[in-house]
Amino acid sequence: QVQPVESGGGLVQAGGSLRLSCVASGRASSTINMGWFRQAPGKEREFVAAITWRGFSTDYADSVKGRFTISRDDAKDTVYLEMNSLKSEDTAVYYCAADLAVYGGRYNAYYWGQGTQVTVSS
Repeated sequence: QVQPVESGGGLVQAGGSLRLSCVASGRASSTINMGWFRQAPGKEREFVAAITWRGFSTDYADSVKGRFTISRDDAKDTVYLEMNSLKSEDTAVYYCAADLAVYGGRYNAYYWGQGTQVTVSS
C-alpha cells in the first residue's frame, strides 16, 4: 500500500517558482516509477512529469519541458517537482502519483496523493 502526500503548493505570480514535495513511502515495487499530474477546474487530469527509480530517467509533458524539473531522494522516500517560469495556465491541483504505467500512449498511475493547489496569478 502506498499513500503519496503532497505539499508545497501556494499562490505565486506569473514568472515565479515553486517546489512541490511528495512523500511516498510504501512497497518498493510500487514506487519505482513516480510522477506528477495536474487538473484544472473544468479540465481533464493531465500528465506533468515522471521519474524512474533513483532518477535513472525522466519524462515531461511538452507544456512544461524546460521549465519544470522532477527529482527524487529515495533515502527520504520523497519526490520533488521544481516549477520555474510559471504561467497562468499552470494553475491546477497537482497530484503526486506512484506506480506509473503507460496505456494507449498515455500515463496512468495506481496510487494518488490528495493534491496540492498551485495558483499562478497573471
